[in-house]
Amino acid sequence: MMRYALALDAEMSAPAATGERHIAPIPRISIQAFCETPEFANAVQAAASDRRMVKAHVKVQMGGLAGAVEAYRGAVTPNVILIEHCSNGTELLEGLDHLAGVCDAGTKVVVVGRLNDIILYREMVRRGISDYLISPLAPIDVVRAVSGLFSAPDSEPVGRVIAVIGAKGGVGASTVAHNVAFTIARDLALDTVIADLDLPFGTAGLDFNQDPPQGIADAVFSPDRVDNAFIDRLLSKCTDHLSLLASPATLEREYDFGTETFDPILDAMRSSVPYIVLDLPHLWTAWAKRTLVSADEVLLVTAPDLANLRNAKNLFDFVRGARPNDRPPLYLLNQLGMQKRPEVRPADFAKALEAEAVVTIPFDPQLFGTAANNGQMIAEVSAGHQVADTFLTVAKALTGRAEVKKQKRDFLSPLLAKLRGQ
Repeated sequence: MMRYALALDAEMSAPAATGERHIAPIPRISIQAFCETPEFANAVQAAASDRRMVKAHVKVQMGGLAGAVEAYRGAVTPNVILIEHCSNGTELLEGLDHLAGVCDAGTKVVVVGRLNDIILYREMVRRGISDYLISPLAPIDVVRAVSGLFSAPDSEPVGRVIAVIGAKGGVGASTVAHNVAFTIARDLALDTVIADLDLPFGTAGLDFNQDPPQGIADAVFSPDRVDNAFIDRLLSKCTDHLSLLASPATLEREYDFGTETFDPILDAMRSSVPYIVLDLPHLWTAWAKRTLVSADEVLLVTAPDLANLRNAKNLFDFVRGARPNDRPPLYLLNQLGMQKRPEVRPADFAKALEAEAVVTIPFDPQLFGTAANNGQMIAEVSAGHQVADTFLTVAKALTGRAEVKKQKRDFLSPLLAKLRGQ
């Protein structure tokens, strides 16, 4: 009798809407799909290109359940088998019994069918099938199903990665990233790590007035040592809920990284930290591209000029195309209202990007310069300032959280409003 690993989803309903809950990245596994219809084959192919499945090896072929039985008579089975079966339940159960004779121990099997039959479902559970999904399926439904096989039901949610990048150098992307991370940690009371990925020129250490002896470079150049405990030793504590993974900000060595260099570091942090904010440098390399695409949320920082508009449009189009199952990136307009500088209007950005800016931030050299020189955040320099409230708006938009403390309603307010004629 085959021994499928049991990871059952108790729901026997139509696929849920995209994005209803966080979907964990899928580990380095092999997946083979045996399809009966072109629609399911296309859904699996599209799922294979999703950012969460970038580490998995996916193979799609036709033939259904009979094709799977024949394929594994003399071959090793993969980690996951997806089988589409559109016929009756009796043939399905008989076919699964035949598959049991050729399936290796530990293989997870997911069946996709059209019958919403609880008796059939229980029979499949008895045979050790990992999951049963009712077609039709969207690509994100396939990703969600595979992810669920490797996520324990009682485990904590995987940490969410927020990538912040500037459309152009000098637009204040690092300042925004640091203040957003500070706001998530302080105002939303969520444990957060700010990771400075600009190793030669990063400013996170300066902005938080920290000079840790270790940082992200130690993890980058010692990939074999990376685990939760190692990352914890590299973190510098900034506040009760905020830690810093600082860059060395030195030119003692060259920082030429491979495509997957930061994967182990981010995987380790995901397993222990609810929110990781990445301060990405303004460059376009294989590792930067991969990091941007693999993030759960993307925030683009722009200034109101033509070069920023062009670059923002290019980045928006790329991110949307590379992440079809995620919501589009967010963007904000920074440094608005600089004297004597002609500006591209926010409405022009909204038209080109087909989205409104989440916030706009006015040009205030006194406020931002004071914060930078003091190694403080905006909310520390000027508590209650409008810009600090702006960063709270951005933090809430990126995390999907409501404000922790709601203002108490004054019972006299309605009466006073009437007296004032409001």
